[in-house]
Amino acid sequence: MNSPRLIPFLSISGFFALWSFAAALSADPEILPAPWLLITPLVREMASGELLYHLSATLWRVVWAFVLAMTLGAALGMVMGRSERVNRWLDPWLVIFLNLPALVLIVLCYLWIGLTETAAILAVTLNKIPNVATTLREGARALDPNLDAFAKVYRLSWSARMRHVVLPQLAPFIAAAARSGVAVIWKIVLVVEFLGRSSGVGFQIHLYFQLFDVTMVLVYSLSFIVVMLAVEWVLLQPWERRVRRWRNA
Repeated sequence: MNSPRLIPFLSISGFFALWSFAAALSADPEILPAPWLLITPLVREMASGELLYHLSATLWRVVWAFVLAMTLGAALGMVMGRSERVNRWLDPWLVIFLNLPALVLIVLCYLWIGLTETAAILAVTLNKIPNVATTLREGARALDPNLDAFAKVYRLSWSARMRHVVLPQLAPFIAAAARSGVAVIWKIVLVVEFLGRSSGVGFQIHLYFQLFDVTMVLVYSLSFIVVMLAVEWVLLQPWERRVRRWRNA
């Protein structure tokens, strides 16, 4: 019962049991359908190709925004963490963007650029860069100066220093930024699609919200949550365990 592999599935089973109990209490499938009532519309949407089409559109936007936010945010965080002068200049900007509501950036990007894919991905990326930069800045500040001195003594090249000294120390911070990044980015992508796209899970949720169709809202919401759980369990958690292994050696 205490198997690490079994616990997540037992936890999710408890979630669905609680959902079923709440649905039984409401006794109204139009307000809160039981989990098994989602199976038929889910199969229908998959058979028609609608679900896979909108899932892939959302996933494509998530991947693009994630790659851009992680790349730019990591670079910015590294520079700010290693240079106190740069940090003093850019820290107010970081605080501003950390506290700027996602909705404001999304609306401004749509107003300035138009209802395009570029505006949608840019809005999501700008929302996530400050969080990544903040995490990586702390990672850069935590780098061991003794290891830096070791690299200088052995005259390691820049690429060798990054590969063998810097990145192994930053890996836990990168993993933390990546895990929180995926969770935040896909939620912002849904808002972006809700407000101004003609495809994606957020667009479908907007459509069925207008129709007051709770069942279909749950079908599309849970379908993408399943995709994100798969990414978390299959990719991010194993990678995070791997990059932390050297600290326990």
